[in-house]
Amino acid sequence: MPKVTVDGQEIEVPNGATVLQACELAGKEIPRFCYHERLSIAGNCRMCLVEVKPGPPKPQASCALPAADGQEIRTDSQMVKLAREGVMEFLLINHPLDCPICDQGGECDLQDQAMYYGRGASRYGENKRAVGEKYMGPLIKTVMTRCIHCTRCVRFSEEIAGVDEIGALYRGEDMQITTYLERAASHELSANVIDLCPVGALTSRPYAYEARPWELKKTLSIDVSDAVGANIRLDARGSHVLRALPRVNDEVNEEWLSDKGRYMVDGLSRARLDRVWIRREGKLQPARWDEAFAAIAAAQPGASVAAIAGDLVDCETMFAARALINALGSNLLEGRQTGLAYPTDNLAAVAFNTGLAGIETADAILIVGSHVRWEAPLVNVRLRKAAKTGARVFIIGPHWDPTYPAEFLGEDAGLLHKLPSFVTEALEKAQRPAVIVGGAGLAAGALDAALALPVQREGWNGFNVLHMAASRMGGLMLGFAQPGGIGDIIRAAPKLVLALGADEVDWSQFAGSLKVYIGHHGDRGAHAADIILPAAAYSEKDGTYVNTEGRVQYAERAVFPPGDAREDWTILRALADALGVNVGFDSYAELQSAMIAAVPALGIEGRADYGALPQPGPARAHGRIVYPIRDFYLTNAIARASLVMQECSAELIHGQVLEAAE
Repeated sequence: MPKVTVDGQEIEVPNGATVLQACELAGKEIPRFCYHERLSIAGNCRMCLVEVKPGPPKPQASCALPAADGQEIRTDSQMVKLAREGVMEFLLINHPLDCPICDQGGECDLQDQAMYYGRGASRYGENKRAVGEKYMGPLIKTVMTRCIHCTRCVRFSEEIAGVDEIGALYRGEDMQITTYLERAASHELSANVIDLCPVGALTSRPYAYEARPWELKKTLSIDVSDAVGANIRLDARGSHVLRALPRVNDEVNEEWLSDKGRYMVDGLSRARLDRVWIRREGKLQPARWDEAFAAIAAAQPGASVAAIAGDLVDCETMFAARALINALGSNLLEGRQTGLAYPTDNLAAVAFNTGLAGIETADAILIVGSHVRWEAPLVNVRLRKAAKTGARVFIIGPHWDPTYPAEFLGEDAGLLHKLPSFVTEALEKAQRPAVIVGGAGLAAGALDAALALPVQREGWNGFNVLHMAASRMGGLMLGFAQPGGIGDIIRAAPKLVLALGADEVDWSQFAGSLKVYIGHHGDRGAHAADIILPAAAYSEKDGTYVNTEGRVQYAERAVFPPGDAREDWTILRALADALGVNVGFDSYAELQSAMIAAVPALGIEGRADYGALPQPGPARAHGRIVYPIRDFYLTNAIARASLVMQECSAELIHGQVLEAAE
């Protein structure tokens, strides 16, 4: 490992480190615009200049210079100070002085570095260059005169997202960053370029002119749009969540976020259930809480009661529902709304065992029945990394664009029992083979066949199931699964069914049941309900979530529920009193303690240990694989209520031509 001296301090740096990284290890802050830890090195902004000896007597770009043994690096010399002032002066030659109306104001790298490293005045007296705006779709607002050509957006689109939609045209003073043919950026991670842009050239179109960062209350939360459990920050003002931004977590989402997880938050303020409703004479009519509880108690369900959990529900809500259902003498609990039925006695057989970060290191991957780009865009980023390092990827299912080289084997799930020799050979010879079974694969009965594949090595478990619902793994840990899936509950014909935000169920199958919907949006479940009890959305309550790899994570409340809506557990606690049973908790702390006592893994942040894989059963995969997601942007009640997601669906999925102007 080379030893270098940074401003008189000698340190040892890893092999392959750059001078910029060496300076940061020494605790020195190096300004930069084009450099980013997760992107390739461009070396074109020149803001990271330092003085290095031995070497030419001039400033050098530290991001592109390898650290070598014996180097003497100066970050605070007069030469470096003047060089950075000069670079900043050049960067500001054409940049407009519109900070008061720029949405980047208050969190702008250019502002911060101009204040700290700039001269404070410009000697440029010529006309500024102006660049016309580019249309990049319903999510990205452009003011390209502000662009400093750092190319972060270009490199992200090419290297991380794998979609070559943004690039540079022309040369010199005429250079412009644009989407080719000026059409919308259509991939599922497009809005991450907004976070990457160090100036105000690319900003959030839905968030334009909404707020300044110092006006917002910032809350740590978890994305519920899929089962990845991306770490996010919710920014709220008053009673409204205005935006969601990704937080850095290298084990889960790195620092990226899907467009749906980022932009469905405007749906939190639309189509909300904020009062109690009871169906009378075929029509839902407003009611009081006591009337609703009395109507439920009058049904005298006894032990003929069931609970169905939706895709966005937290663990505390499911545990409270389980406690209520069990206290009434029933164990009819289910979370797989669309009819999936697979064994859940060993959760290792239904978890993403390599871990989200671990799948990057796989060298042969078989995907069975999963459109990964739509079901978990951030997992597709990991798969792309694996493919770039040489992993072979095979897919059973209808064709989709994976953004990396992959071989499609066919659409019949039965192919699992007669894989081509080159696939079995690749899996057998690989040091870290992996299989990923998606929702369509589970529906086709592929679980046992996938368990029989040779994807285990010493210290490596390559068997993975990729879920799509944020509540799925937590629900399975809490017992929300019947041997025959939701069919068992339909056959039991319970008098009372509690729908915990369950919007994907075919409620016509419960015509003889009293359907009580405890949820937050007037979506499909509410339309079918006999009684509606308004509850809190994920942003309006504390809660525990378990992602598809079994990682237990905690989300905090950002705002309070609207109107008469209450946190789910309080509704279930009050319902227990109305039905005359004891659930064993009276406060959130007591509820959480009881939940952790029942399932200790839910009290430990990090990945749960599900043990070893079971032996494969006799079930055979069969039938044509059909992906369950038809529209990436409209997969849950919050997204369907979001005007932004509706616009994305119309333009990016269905090809409708929308207005490109402001």
